[in-house]
This record gives sequence, structure tokens and C-alpha cells, in this order.
Amino acid sequence: MKYFVDKNGYYGEFGGAFIPEMLHRNITELQNKYKKFITSFEFQKSYKETLKNYAGRPTPLFFCKKYSDKYKAKIYLKREDLNYTGSHKINNTIGQALLAKKLGKKKIIAETGAGQHGVATATTCALMDLKCIVFMGETDIHRQYTNVLRMKSLGAEVISVCSGDKTLKDAVNEAIRYWINHPECYYLIGSTVGPHPYPQMVADIQSIISEEIKIQLKEKEGSSFPNYVVACIGGGSNAAGSFYHFLDNDSVNLVAVEAAGLGIKTKKTAAAIHCGSKGILHGCMTMLLQDEEGQVLPAHSISPGLDYPGIGPMFANLFVKKRVSFLHSTDEEALQAGYELTRLEGIIPALESSHALAALKKIPFKKMDLVVVTLSGRGDKDINVYDKFFTKFSNDEQNT
Repeated sequence: MKYFVDKNGYYGEFGGAFIPEMLHRNITELQNKYKKFITSFEFQKSYKETLKNYAGRPTPLFFCKKYSDKYKAKIYLKREDLNYTGSHKINNTIGQALLAKKLGKKKIIAETGAGQHGVATATTCALMDLKCIVFMGETDIHRQYTNVLRMKSLGAEVISVCSGDKTLKDAVNEAIRYWINHPECYYLIGSTVGPHPYPQMVADIQSIISEEIKIQLKEKEGSSFPNYVVACIGGGSNAAGSFYHFLDNDSVNLVAVEAAGLGIKTKKTAAAIHCGSKGILHGCMTMLLQDEEGQVLPAHSISPGLDYPGIGPMFANLFVKKRVSFLHSTDEEALQAGYELTRLEGIIPALESSHALAALKKIPFKKMDLVVVTLSGRGDKDINVYDKFFTKFSNDEQNT
């Protein structure tokens, strides 16, 4: 598959493993063992049985009639929000936790922004009898406190990160520092970022999403291949899972939607492809927000899960190769899209997913186009943000 990692850990010019010496043994062990293990019959049997009986897979592919009428195309939602814990993150945590146990690890560390990866990690660790530490930026702790309570209830230790902007980037920084000092731990990275083999490993595990889409679309429409697959993107785990089995079919248009924040012409954005440049972040060469001296710039998004200054190296390469189209949605556009889906279809999306929904207005669909949008998470965690906007938006509508 031409868009995947090569034997040296690179996607074209992006990727690699830029790591401290203390982590060399851990990373080399993963590089040597992960692929053989996750493709084994033993892993696949355990992984898929756990997803089915514990996480609730397969998730539905839901046809949105009113949405389809509005956008003049046949629009389906891949309902990752209906996974146990409320997002696609549980797919990855179950897979990596099984790998960690195979490697003899007893303690898991993880980072989280929106809290969804943290909750999924804490849940999986409770299930598999693993100790769990989750690093989370202080800013994100305040805006996603319900998820903090869920993690603690599941037995995880949540460490507040007060450095930098106190968001996802800083949580990753602290998790890596801890890992350097405690190499006996397993670092369960939540997205397609970090040193090789993490970007490809997370993509491989999350590929269950597009595997199901092909089967479900065949049942509903008689074709396994849609015209468009649309997903929001920060680091890229949900987009990687959504695009994985379509990458080698050029007839499928793949659209990744970045968080523009207050706009790509402002300094308050998280759009690494639109506003970034090539550099090294968290152990890999990729596209990131940085100044002329190579200092990482702060990212901004209303959605904590997209509030990250870089993008996975797989997607930096897909951008350069022009296989994936990259759009962007602002905070305001995402809020409006979340409001629209809630009122039209009775589904409250996570703010991350709302960025993908907002991009539908920017895509020139044809009448019979088959469109799949991955709803990566549910909006319970964002309800306080939505409540303020929905109240204002409803009042504005009544006054016009």
C-alpha cells in the first residue's frame, strides 16, 4: 500500500523516530514486535471479540434523511459516538493494551486533550487489570471536567499539566518526560503522532472503522466505495481509521477537516496543514505550527481534541501527495454545524466531529453522491459550551 510507512519508519519525507537514548529500547521493541503481534490470529480474535462484546462494535452507519435533503447528497454518519466511552478512542486503547500485556507491561501512561482518550485508556486499564496514569493540561481539565471524574472513577491517576498552554501538546510533553524516567511503563499514545511505529500502529488498529464502512455501505447501497469520506483531524486517529481502506482507491474523495479556530489568518488556529511548516514534534518529522526559529506555536480550537499544533506524519505525506483534500472549519462554524445536526437529526456531536460536519457546506456534491462522515465522538462532554451557543443562536433565530 503506497501511502503507508516504509521500512525505515517514513511516509515520504515525514515520520521517523527522533527519541532520547533512554527510550531507544522501548521503541525498538515496538518496531520489532508490534506488526507481527497485531496481525496474528490470537490478537485479532481477542481484539474483535472485545470490541464486539465490550465496546459495542460494529457501530451503525446511519442515513441522515433531512441532512441529505439539505445538502442534496446521500449522507451517512459512521456512529463512532455509540462506542462504549463515547468515541472511536476505545478501538485504539483496547488494541494497544492487548499489545502492552503481551510485552509484559503492567503500567500504562497516556495523554489526553478532550478526555476521550483518557477515559478510554482508564476504562481499558480497569478491564485488563493495568495501572493507569493520564496526563492532561490544566486548561483541558477545567473545560472537560466530567471526563476527569470518569477517569478517576475508573481508578486512573490524572496528573494536571501546568506548563506551556496547559493543553494537549503539553500533556504529550509531560507524558514523554515521565516515560523517559519510567521506561518500564507502556506509553499508550492516542493518535497517529509520535515516533515510529506509533503513527502506523494507531492507524492499523483504527482501520476497523473503514473496514466496517465498506461492509455496511455494500449492504445499504450495493457499493463498498462512497464518493466522499469526511473526517475531522487533529493528530489524525479518527481520520486514519476512516480513510485506511479507501486510500488505494482514487475514486473515493478523502476530506480531512482541520480546526481553524478563530481563522487561519489569525494566530488563534490549530490548522497545521494550512498554517504550518515542516519540523519535528513529539518524536517525528511532520507539519506543525512554528515560528521562524522553529519554536512550536500555541494552537487554538474550541474543541480540546483538535487543539494540537501538529498533524500525524501519515497525513503530512497524504497532503504532499495530494491524496487527501484538507479543509478547515472555525470555532463558530463548528458550533453552528453541531446545532444543525442536533436539531435536524437529534444527534449531539462532539465539537471535534462538528468541524467535519461544518465542511459539508464547502464540498460541491453531486445529487446522488454517497457521503460518509465519521462522527468520532458524542457531545455530552461539550454540552456546557453548546448550551451557551444554542441559547444565543435560538434567541437570534427568534429575533429574525
